[in-house]
Amino acid sequence: MSIIEISGGDLSIEDIAAIARGAQVSLSDDEAVRSRIEASRQAVADAIERGEEIYGVSTLFGGMADRYVVPELLADVQKIALWQHKSTTGPRVAHEDVRAAMALRANSLMKGVSGVRFEIIERYATFLNADAVPHVFQRGSIGASGDLVPLTYIGASVIGLDPAFMVDFEGAEMACTDVLAKLGYEPLELLPKEGLALNNGTGACTGIASNAMDRGLDLAALTLGVQALCAQALLATNQSYAPFIHAMKPHAGQVWVAGAMDGLTRGSALIRDEAAGKRGHRKGKLIQDRYSLRCLPQFLGPCIDALRVAAGQVEIEASCANDNPLIDPDTGEIFHTGNFLAQYTGIAMDQLRFHIGMMAKHLDAQLAILVTPEFNYGLAPSLVGNSDNPINIGLKSLQVTTSSLMPLLLHLGQPIVDRFPTHAEQFNQNVNSQAMNAANLARESLDAFEHFLAVALFSAVQAVELRAKLAADSYDAREMLSPGTAKLYEAARTAAKEAPRADQPVHWDDFDEFIQPKIEGVIAAMGAGGPILSALGEVRTAIRRG
Repeated sequence: MSIIEISGGDLSIEDIAAIARGAQVSLSDDEAVRSRIEASRQAVADAIERGEEIYGVSTLFGGMADRYVVPELLADVQKIALWQHKSTTGPRVAHEDVRAAMALRANSLMKGVSGVRFEIIERYATFLNADAVPHVFQRGSIGASGDLVPLTYIGASVIGLDPAFMVDFEGAEMACTDVLAKLGYEPLELLPKEGLALNNGTGACTGIASNAMDRGLDLAALTLGVQALCAQALLATNQSYAPFIHAMKPHAGQVWVAGAMDGLTRGSALIRDEAAGKRGHRKGKLIQDRYSLRCLPQFLGPCIDALRVAAGQVEIEASCANDNPLIDPDTGEIFHTGNFLAQYTGIAMDQLRFHIGMMAKHLDAQLAILVTPEFNYGLAPSLVGNSDNPINIGLKSLQVTTSSLMPLLLHLGQPIVDRFPTHAEQFNQNVNSQAMNAANLARESLDAFEHFLAVALFSAVQAVELRAKLAADSYDAREMLSPGTAKLYEAARTAAKEAPRADQPVHWDDFDEFIQPKIEGVIAAMGAGGPILSALGEVRTAIRRG
């Protein structure tokens, strides 16, 4: 992997995903960047020397900010800012999400507006490069005053606040102080403002959100690939993607989806070519495809638009300065701010979950047609493989599976950012973003959607193989499919069982083998860098562009 530079500048979702998966990082050695960091630290020291009142430095926090602190207790204020937030339990935040959060907090501090020493930021980079990952928990943050609890578990670990903060390192769970010793560091005493700078920001929820967006965009691209296989299995027309139609309703997402689907299905022997006034009408059948085929660009277009907007919001949030107070290193002015409110992250995650549900709902309609003889143009009921066996029932249980997952995805797609309590922390945090909850729900939603897509993809593979047998007397569908989907078909077919073969579809006789290992094989091949996503080619890249 390449080394990702952290400079306080813009980090892309792809950069963050690379760090989350283990890429090494470097801190910018640009003198202008380093001097801003030192200038903001010095500005805090100078303000204290002048006797200025600074929130969280010479006062306590939140609803207790009317309590002022004597100079000899300033260091203890920073210690208590972290100490009191070792307060939660519950499910752990995933390893890769903690790495993303560390990278985002370091990037925010590198902007040079937080009043911390460079050596603190250096520890974040050291932990990342050593793959020393603090134990962080999903519960405890409302995304206002930042992710105080989860970021505390990271910040307290990198400075060695107390051995009770645990870290995964070298295959073991260790006290943070032991990890620091192995890395050549001593525990660090905090200076004024530094404790607050470590936990008062949006890096935890946004780190999770960034990884969720990376995964969500990949699964959206895969959704189009599955849809393209379904369209071929159902003998759909290419007229639904005609540029003229979408020029008459030129929403960006709709136009892009139509073009993507046209590219994915072009050259297929199974698609009815009605371009340029041709007619491929199926005699005695509907003159138009059903809505789930004909309206695909109009239905999925808004989903793609919304995901791109959400991705842009997450990238801006991931690259911003989001603690309080902020210091202008050029003038020394100290600003009491609200940049710690993670509303953009929360709304982006609500949108991601909602549109995952919508994509599943649309694909669920396609699957229902695929398994129903009245609508699937000659395919076996429930996509039975060996129809000569009178007790085979094919993929019936898989449609039941999608029918269990699709309502769950719609349920998880409900918003949470509008459901905040208004009384948090002595009514100080009387609006909050719930971004951490929104981001954690996104991971749960993506897990369910991944399972849903694996079932849908496996069903589409079976369907195109049955169609290929009807059209060309071979279950190997590669010659019948479009170039844009043949590789996806082959990757999924191989992951489920074995390479395509002419004499049998992927699921032949029900008693031959269980379906479960086939679905598990598809899921395993759907990860980043795996053969299924790699087979999507340009669509996977293009879906991320505005």
